[in-house]
Amino acid sequence: MRALLILIVVLVIALIVGDRVAVGMAQNEIGRKIAADYSLPNQPSVDIGGFPFLTQAVDGNYHHIDIRVGDWSGQNLSVHNLDVTLIDVAAPLTDLLNNRTSNLVAATATATAVVPYDTVQGFAPSGVESISNSPDGLRVTGTFPVEGIQVPATIVVTVAPTDEGIEVTPVSVQSAAGGPTMPLAMLRRTLTFTVPLQRLPLGAKLTAIQPGADGLHVTAVAHDVRFSDLP
Repeated sequence: MRALLILIVVLVIALIVGDRVAVGMAQNEIGRKIAADYSLPNQPSVDIGGFPFLTQAVDGNYHHIDIRVGDWSGQNLSVHNLDVTLIDVAAPLTDLLNNRTSNLVAATATATAVVPYDTVQGFAPSGVESISNSPDGLRVTGTFPVEGIQVPATIVVTVAPTDEGIEVTPVSVQSAAGGPTMPLAMLRRTLTFTVPLQRLPLGAKLTAIQPGADGLHVTAVAHDVRFSDLP
């Protein structure tokens, strides 16, 4: 009986070790594919969720795969903390282990990232000096022309996803003490601008934007993602 118990323990350990080796190989191959397709300087970290991995691999379906890219540049701008979660991924293990990640298909890909405020400011009209979050909302400060006079002001803006990217629109204005009143309608004509971040990797399209202390926290979603369709 003692020998049987030892044998069972050894087999269990062997299965666990084999499972971890297999998942490591699959994660590395997915990371390699994404790094190559997007010319990333570093291979992203990939985590295939669920245990044991081999039962998912035999079935060829994985509930979720988390990909941590970090910094990413595209569309003439850069973002930080790019993470992608793939849900309900279909991929035979033999494809993963034989460099055939083009056959991967994910039902949903959700990407999150941070667009720094200095990046946002780079697309703002002249006169904008700073962009920051506050309890009142996203604030834009600077000096803006009113009837030929440069007037310092603080403007609260909203951000929203559009087909062209992140649209920034003034919603209220506070002129400097003693300065002339700045018409909101005029500011909307001159200070509405777009940050051209239309998509994140894997074809994920912007769906939500939330201002934070370090920048705009964006969420993008794509459906029926096929790795064979990647650049």
